[in-house]
Amino acid sequence: MSGLQHGVEVIELDQGTRPIKTVTSSVIGLIGTAPGADAEKFPLNKPVLIAGKRSEAAALVADKDKEEGTLPAALDGIFDQVGAVVVVIRVEEVPDGQGKLDAIATMPNVLGSDLSAEYEGIHAFLGAEAVLGVTPRILVAPGFTHQRPNDAKNPVVDGLNGIAQRLRAVVIADGPNDTHDAAVAYKTELGSKRIFIVDPHVKVFKDGESVVEPASARVAGMIAKSDNERGFWWSPSNQIMNGIVGTARSIDFQLGDPASRADLLNKNHVATIIRKDGFRLWGNRTATSEEKWAFLSVVRTADMINDSLLRAHMWAVDRNITKTYIEDVTNGVQSFLDNLKAQGAILGGSIWADEDLNSKESIQAGKIYFNFDFTPPTPAEHIVFRSILTNDYLEELV
Repeated sequence: MSGLQHGVEVIELDQGTRPIKTVTSSVIGLIGTAPGADAEKFPLNKPVLIAGKRSEAAALVADKDKEEGTLPAALDGIFDQVGAVVVVIRVEEVPDGQGKLDAIATMPNVLGSDLSAEYEGIHAFLGAEAVLGVTPRILVAPGFTHQRPNDAKNPVVDGLNGIAQRLRAVVIADGPNDTHDAAVAYKTELGSKRIFIVDPHVKVFKDGESVVEPASARVAGMIAKSDNERGFWWSPSNQIMNGIVGTARSIDFQLGDPASRADLLNKNHVATIIRKDGFRLWGNRTATSEEKWAFLSVVRTADMINDSLLRAHMWAVDRNITKTYIEDVTNGVQSFLDNLKAQGAILGGSIWADEDLNSKESIQAGKIYFNFDFTPPTPAEHIVFRSILTNDYLEELV
C-alpha cells in the first residue's frame, strides 16, 4: 500500500505512439585514389566525411595544377550537381609503367577486405555510420566500374552490390564506354535491383580542353540533388546534368522514336545521357530482370521505408508484449505511412499484427510479427497519345 499523500502527483507512463523519422537518403559513398592527398586528413581505407564543400576536398590534391587519382574529378562532378554529403574512402593507387593509374591493378585495393581488424576498401563503407554517424546510400567508384577484366564481370561492381545489400544502398556503375552492344552485354552480366548502369562517359572542359570522365559521380550527385529538392521517391531521369559539354560517343534521341540509341539502351536497362534543352540523364531502370524492382525510385523508396521502420523501433525491443504494446507499434507505423502518403512518397499503406503468425507459442517465445504494405508511385516512363483522324468535325462547316 502506498503511503498517504495530501496533494497532486504525476506519474509519467512510458507508452504511446512514437514518431518515426525517415532516414537520410542522399549521402553518397565515394571510393577511389588520390596519391597526392594529405594522409592525415584522408588516411587510406578510412571513411572521411565531406559535408558539401569543395574546400573540404582540397586536401586530396597536393598540386592544384595537377589533379592525381580518381577522387578529385569525381568530387568535382558531384559538387557540380549539388553540395552533397559524401563519405570518401581513399585507397592506394597502383601506377602503370608511365606512372599513371593502372585501374585493373588497383582493383584489389578498391575491393579491400573485411577479414582484418579494420575494414579495407569498399568494406569501409560498412563502418561509416559508427565513425561518422551517416550511412552512404548512393555508392560510386568512378574509374573502376566500367572495365571487364579478363572479359568477365566487373569485380568492383559485384563487390559494391554486396555492400549495397547490407546498407540498403544503390550502386551507380559506369558502362563500358565503348559501343551500344558492349553496354548491353555489360548489363547482362549483372542482375541486381541495386545496380544502376549509365553509359557512355561524359566530356568535361578542363584546363582549356575537353576530357572524358566517367558519368557515375555526376549521376550520384543528381540523385542526391533530386532527393534533397523533391524526395527519394522521385526518379532522377530527365533532369539536367551540370558541368559537361558532351558525351564520349554520340547518343541519338528523338521522342517517339523506338529505334533511337537512347531508347535501345533504356530498353536494356542502361541509362544514358541525351541532349535535349541541355544534357539530361535518361533512364529509370535498374539492372534486374524482376519487373517489380525495375524502377530505381521504387527500389529506393522501399529501402528508405524499411530502414526507417527498422531504426525507429529500438524502443520496442525487450518491452512486454501487451495489447497496448501492439497498438503503440501499429499506430506509430500507420501514422508514418499516412504521412508519406500525404507527401506523395507512396500512394497508400497499412500495418497489422499477423494473427496467424502471432500464435501463443510465438508470443511466449518473445517473437511478434507485424505486416505492413505500401504502394510507391512509378515514373511515367511511357506516355501514349492515340491519334485519331476523323471527319466528324466537317459538319461544323455547314
